[in-house]
Amino acid sequence: MTIHPGPAPVEVPVRRRNIWGFGLGTLGRDMVAAMVTMFLMVYLTEVVQVSNSTLAAITAVLVLMRLFDAVNDPVMGLVVDNTRSRWGKFKPWIAGGAVAWAGATVVMFSDWGVSGTAFVVVFIGVYLVWEIAYTVNDISYYGMVPSLSRNQTDRERIGVVARICANVGLFALVVAIVPVTGALTDRLGSAQQAWFALAVVVSVVMLAFQLITVVTTRQQVEVTVATSTPLRDLVSVIVRNDQLLWVTLAMVLFMTGYTVTTSLGIYYFTYVYGDPAMYSVFAAVLGITQIIGLLIFPLVSARMSRRRVHLVASVSCVLGYGVFLLAGTSMVVIGFAGVLLFSGQAFIQLLMMMFIADSVEYGHWKLGRRNESITFSLQPFIYKASSAAASGIVGLTLILSGVNEAASAADVSPAGIGIFSGAMMGLPMLLVALSWVVLRRRYRLDEASYAAIVAELRARETDLPGVGVGDEPR
Repeated sequence: MTIHPGPAPVEVPVRRRNIWGFGLGTLGRDMVAAMVTMFLMVYLTEVVQVSNSTLAAITAVLVLMRLFDAVNDPVMGLVVDNTRSRWGKFKPWIAGGAVAWAGATVVMFSDWGVSGTAFVVVFIGVYLVWEIAYTVNDISYYGMVPSLSRNQTDRERIGVVARICANVGLFALVVAIVPVTGALTDRLGSAQQAWFALAVVVSVVMLAFQLITVVTTRQQVEVTVATSTPLRDLVSVIVRNDQLLWVTLAMVLFMTGYTVTTSLGIYYFTYVYGDPAMYSVFAAVLGITQIIGLLIFPLVSARMSRRRVHLVASVSCVLGYGVFLLAGTSMVVIGFAGVLLFSGQAFIQLLMMMFIADSVEYGHWKLGRRNESITFSLQPFIYKASSAAASGIVGLTLILSGVNEAASAADVSPAGIGIFSGAMMGLPMLLVALSWVVLRRRYRLDEASYAAIVAELRARETDLPGVGVGDEPR
């Protein structure tokens, strides 16, 4: 990678409305996403109480559909990048996707009145709509990040606020899921109705905060191009951006392990620890830990390179998993393990967003074309590919460990607990270490290289007629 440094770029300070308008939009999004990615299995096994055969079929469906949808994400990125409208290319898809996503979430937790094969068939249809709507919203939403600022520090500010808001939404749901559904069950007389009511509430919250993003944000980086990206160039835009590909591989590994851990959390406290009420306490501690971690990230990144920050965060995660494996039933030790694990995870997820955002400029510099949404389509690909792998691991773990058919912790054998613990903590520990190795060896887009790329891009924009930087009209 040869970069010729140019004059130092003159940056326009990021607008405060972009920082908060974008960040607040994540609050409801992560509530809706978590309700399905983290708790759909809980709903199916503990509320609907599907059989092992139905659970096996649904697990296979989740793996295949999430992989299929992940592969289609770049196509949606192409559609967004080629969109031309008076509202810009991102906002129409953000709004439309949010509405469809909310509707599919409500239907997902409705009482379908069927079972067995019919249940699986209906599930396939509803889940397909949910995934497509999520794709439309997610790719257009995060594809907007590189257009809000080109400055790495400003992008970190946007990312920090976005991740804090996302974690507030995520952990508000995680902490509330057990007590709220329990209280609603008592009030409504049905656990299914309780989950349905909660789905309605989080969907409305998501729509309200997405509206804030649509109304308040304004692009600060708008590179005008004469032609759209043709479909035949879609694969080339991704494959030739080698830095994007290495980030994607590393983060799929990391997020697979993380998603397995979070998906099995409520089962751990119910069937291994033996007290499901402690799940909410544990989640609250972790939520606070992540938010504190995100708040101090700018202080850390100001004193350390991103590469060093990534190393520290990865070591923290590995240590957290190791302590968790040895914690036994000590809630203090479990809590300490969670602090190590989730503070490191907060740093890594934020770094992932920054690495992908910087890959937009790298791709523009290398290929001569700016494709924000196609590039950022790899972020939902990361989440979906890792979620697909994690769904298979979680479903298999619940069946092989005996947890799915257990009525209480006493029904799970020591061998079953060993299988469960290995899947929840041992495997993710290895995946975190492997993820760090991939980025350490292959990712070369450091701060100095990125600054030189931006300087050269600005020089090109100055020299070429008809190509410039401006603000989105709306």
